[in-house]
Parts: sequence; structure tokens; C-alpha cells
Amino acid sequence: MTNKIIVGTRDSKLALTQTQKVIQRLNSLYPHIKFEVLKIKTKGDILQDHPIESSIDKGFFVKEIQEMLLKKKIDVAIHSLKDLPVDPIPGLEVSAVIERDDPRDALVLNSKIEFNDDLNNLTISTSSNRRSSQLLKLYPKIKMKTIRGNVDSRIKKMEKGYCDGIVISAAALIRLGLQNKITHTFDMDEMICAPGQGTIALEIRDEDKTIQKIISSVNHLETSICVNVERSFLKKLEGGCTAPIGAYAKLENGKVLLKGIISSLNGKKHITNQALSEYNNSNKLGIKLAKKMLLDGGEEILSEVRR
Repeated sequence: MTNKIIVGTRDSKLALTQTQKVIQRLNSLYPHIKFEVLKIKTKGDILQDHPIESSIDKGFFVKEIQEMLLKKKIDVAIHSLKDLPVDPIPGLEVSAVIERDDPRDALVLNSKIEFNDDLNNLTISTSSNRRSSQLLKLYPKIKMKTIRGNVDSRIKKMEKGYCDGIVISAAALIRLGLQNKITHTFDMDEMICAPGQGTIALEIRDEDKTIQKIISSVNHLETSICVNVERSFLKKLEGGCTAPIGAYAKLENGKVLLKGIISSLNGKKHITNQALSEYNNSNKLGIKLAKKMLLDGGEEILSEVRR
């Protein structure tokens, strides 16, 4: 068995924090293996003024890392699962996902603003069409403003007056020890998360059976089942486009419950629905719900968004 594994990840504080979390878990099982971290800059890190949503299907935050994996410069790539395109790269596979952290979205308000459950007339920033559309659905008079950058820089921009608040992944804030900044966490009835949100994925070369055996040992089965259902829903909807699509699956009494949303960019048109299946027969649940929602008006919404 190998005695050194090179781990590739984005060169950001959040990515490195997530990577250390994974390495700690692997080290507890394989104390004799040295895990070496290689920081890799992606286009998403460099092009800070580029719209995110239109680039996720192109691997905006993962392409350079995957290329290093294919070239055998690294042995494992660690990603935020929601950044991974739903169509796998030939020669690569997600061998494990870590137990999911809080998948919800969180509101961070400027400390000068008092939260009273009403965001109407406030200026809220996000980099996500999914978040902005669902915020507009909840608060029609809200003012949306795009923001880019890492978590710390977004908070600093907000505090300097760029906006009144930001909406960001709760898991990201928690992992960075910034949970005290959270003003409100949206439950799934208010805002359905991005497929795979809150989940760390470990990608390897599918031919590398030695690495596969090591990495798959930290796979969390329940998380894997749920995020695969969410991603199959997204794939059926061809969600690499800019459409605001949310999906969240969870286990309930031995069954998998999937909630989904398709929304227009302005939040005025939206379809939400849910579906249930047995735990051991959930592989088609995402496709089933996606088909139903397309027939119920989702296709019309997606067509408008793609124009």
C-alpha cells in the first residue's frame, strides 16, 4: 500500500479548511500514510468578476484540479460537491463524500441592521441565481445585488456598505468558525438548497484501485444516497444552465424524500414539488420528480431562462 497521497484542492481558506477536515478523517484510519496538500488556483478563483452560474457546467471551480488529477500530478481532488458538474469527466469518479454538514442557506446582515423577519426594501447580495430568485419569491420588494469573492471578502464588502446583507452557505460559515455572523438560517420551506450543498466530495482516477480502496473508506452512505438523488434531479433538468434550481433529499423512516424547485430569475414563476421512494430504490427518484415538474410548467420556466 502507498505511503504518500497527494491531495489537490483550491487555494482558498474554505477549501483548505475542508481539505484538513478530510485529511484528519483519513489519518485516523491510515496513520502510516502521509497526506500532502497541493494548492491549485482555478478560473473561479482568478476571474472574480465573471458570473458564476453560467460557468458551473464548465467546471469553473474544478477544471484545473481535475486536469492535475488526470495528469497524475495529484492522487485525490477535494471539492465542494455543488461545484462539480453533474456529467463526470471520463477517467474520473467521485469515490467518497463526507457526512453532510448543514445544507441550508444563511443570511448575514450588517450589524447596524435589525432583523425583523422582513427583508423587503433591503439590498441583499449573493452570487447565486437560485438564492436570489427564492429571496425575491419570499420578499418581492427586496433589492438584489451580485457579489463575488471568498467568504471573508464578501462579509467585508457588506460591512463597508456595499449591501445590507449577504446570503451564503451555512456550512461554509460554520467550517470557517463564522457561525456567530449568521442572522437567520433559511429552512427548506423558505429556500431549497443547491444540489449537493454542504457536502465535500473526493474525486480520484477510476483506474487507481489502491487509492479507491483508501478513499472509499470515508464515504458516508446516507449522504451519498441523498446527494446522488439531488444531482440526478439537476441532470435531468439540464441544470448546468443559469436556471435557479434547488433540490434537497433526506432520509425519513427508511425512505428518501426529495424536494425540488424550478424558478424564474425574478422569482415570480416557480414550481415546487416533492417525491418519496424506498431507501433501497431511490436511484430513479430524482429523474421521476424532474420529469413531473417539467410537465407541470418547469419546461416553460427553463425555456424562458435560457433565452
